Amino acid sequence: MRIVVLGVGNILLSDEGIGVRAIERLQLDYDLPPEVVVVDGGTTGMEMLEDLSNADHIIIIDAVRSGNAPASIVKLVNEQVPVFFKTKLSPHQIGLSDVLATLEFIGEQPGGVTVIGVEPVSLATSMALSPQVEARLPEVVALVIAELRQLGVVVKSVVPEAA
Repeated sequence: MRIVVLGVGNILLSDEGIGVRAIERLQLDYDLPPEVVVVDGGTTGMEMLEDLSNADHIIIIDAVRSGNAPASIVKLVNEQVPVFFKTKLSPHQIGLSDVLATLEFIGEQPGGVTVIGVEPVSLATSMALSPQVEARLPEVVALVIAELRQLGVVVKSVVPEAA
């Protein structure tokens, strides 16, 4: 089994960087087994093709425009995921949509896709998340861990307070 946890976003635009910040926290707080590949996708597109090819499951963490209140967490699974790409938050989503479509076209699509997103509060130029989104970061990471465990992955915390 190969599961890819992909954090995407632009860390220079405040809450747009939630995906990258979440995988940083994930790698600090948890010991992940070799079948879990963590990828900092930043704002790349087709460059991720090889990393995502033939994955059993991909978990994408990103800022999303869901129409919900700022700092709301959104989870989309499998057939719900294309909805994520209908309203573009930033240019990297176009690239990610293209990557997933290309994987399907060449027959190397993932077995499943989950998007865990956060509605941004701020997209101002800043390397820091807004306080509201920063406060949701532990919950985002907990959702990723829950998803991994649901997929049968044994995940161990390396810090006493992480679940």
